Amino acid sequence: MEKRWTILPEQKLETAQLIDSLKISAPLCTILAQRGFSNFDLAKNFFRPSLQALHSPWLMKDMEKAVSRIIAATTNKEKILVFGDYDVDGTTSVASFYQFLSSIYDKDFLDFYIPHRYKEGYGVSKIGIDFAAANNFTLIVCLDCGIKSVELIGYAKSLGIDFVICDHHLPGNILPDASAILNPKQSDCNYPFKDLCGCGIGFKLMMALTEELGLDESYYLQYLDLVAIAIAADIVSMSGENRILAYFGLEKINSNPSLGIKTLIKLGSLEKKLTIHNVVFVIAPRVNAAGRMDDAKKAVQLFIEQDEETSLLLGEQLQSDNTDRKEADSSITEEALAIINESEELKNKKSNVLYRENWHKGVVGIVASRVIEHYYKPTIVLTKSDGIVTGSARSVKGFNLYEAIYECKSLLTVFGGHFAAAGLSMLPENVEAFTNKFEEVVSSIITDDLLTPEIVIDTVVELKELTESFYNILCQMEPFGPDNMRPVFMLKNVVDSGYSALLKDKHIKFSIRQGNYSISGIAFNMLEKFHVVKSKQPFDIVFTLDENEWNGNKKLQLMVIDCRVSE
Repeated sequence: MEKRWTILPEQKLETAQLIDSLKISAPLCTILAQRGFSNFDLAKNFFRPSLQALHSPWLMKDMEKAVSRIIAATTNKEKILVFGDYDVDGTTSVASFYQFLSSIYDKDFLDFYIPHRYKEGYGVSKIGIDFAAANNFTLIVCLDCGIKSVELIGYAKSLGIDFVICDHHLPGNILPDASAILNPKQSDCNYPFKDLCGCGIGFKLMMALTEELGLDESYYLQYLDLVAIAIAADIVSMSGENRILAYFGLEKINSNPSLGIKTLIKLGSLEKKLTIHNVVFVIAPRVNAAGRMDDAKKAVQLFIEQDEETSLLLGEQLQSDNTDRKEADSSITEEALAIINESEELKNKKSNVLYRENWHKGVVGIVASRVIEHYYKPTIVLTKSDGIVTGSARSVKGFNLYEAIYECKSLLTVFGGHFAAAGLSMLPENVEAFTNKFEEVVSSIITDDLLTPEIVIDTVVELKELTESFYNILCQMEPFGPDNMRPVFMLKNVVDSGYSALLKDKHIKFSIRQGNYSISGIAFNMLEKFHVVKSKQPFDIVFTLDENEWNGNKKLQLMVIDCRVSE
């Protein structure tokens, strides 16, 4: 699949000032300036995050109300239920807040609740509220969901159950009748940072409660490792407070992780220092798999467990769920791609809507993303559950998927989501009509450039600039994520040194030169570009920079994303 290369514009004045004040290489200063760190002080604060730079939790709308309601509950010996979503953000939110409450309140008056993905669906559930009522809970602290549960929270109130909501999703026009709503995205909330995840908002509530009760800051800081996992897995902005929380959370993961996280690290065979990349691709899938394949409650149990033997048993259950998830994901992806490969009509469409009754509901979102890697167009993968066709949708960069699905709403029973991803349900008899309507809507809006994947390049470099010192400073820009992505570089007019080769008939081992300098690299699944390397012509290469360690020796290597013959 050919890709568009887009080189970001330089901020020349700011870059020059940074070169003068920081005394580091021009490409790194170029990137800092592009990302808004345009003077010495801003750059210093970026490279040296500080917990003291976190905003006061009291700036968040309703924080006083939330703290007062929770303290009143503990004073009056009310039963408190900690409720959260079944994904990584939800389970880490519940695990951290439940443990925090356990440290300041009698465990006999506490419990936690995670809705079952298939029996209850996303967010606050009637089954969950009925559980609370049957067990005499009078306060539910709801994390990573609840902002749109107007009717259900009204129902809970009629049963004498109050809610404190900690949510980061966009509020609707009508807010639930809760005792307190903590959500920086509320239009009248003046909290300076709007992109906290659910676990991050729970963290701010723990911070406020700690201050109000005059406790040591360790009461809430001990959960930074869980917050970092939530930030990584929920793919929220890696800027502002999130970057600070993720930075110190990673420090804790690498120095003194909680037992549950230590178990996941062991099961993931992670021996080196963990990065956000490891968290996203090794830890998060194991946590998410619990909710995708079975019951996410066991993920919370793992995070709160204090016994090593029990922790390992719970971790192995998550490992097993993740193995099942990978098998389902792999086989369904294969089937989905085969459907397209065998149909010229589907290949020529500008959208993919793929449906099989027997596909596993828990992995259809992952499969949609996998299909996009091969056929780059808005994709919906559907399956059947309890007589209803349900599925997940994923978009390509720059295309508003939610708006396209909204245009098809007359054919749907339920839908929800945002710009890049959505969920939807329909009656089986509407699948064909929906498929045609969705294609009609996408075709009328999407432009050809959006159907070609884009590689955003931060800056062009010379091979002689890629030194150990350069790489060490680059590493200090971590943790990487949205709004602070791992820098992507471009080298122009490089040549094969004669040692580039194919590995396993699909990966390319690069060995390249530029002038008197040489370097090696690796590109996975790029067989179709091997002719560029062996063309005996100069070529351009797009890559991220990494370090390879072999037998105790470290050397820089390129992680190649794409290459093409130089113009």
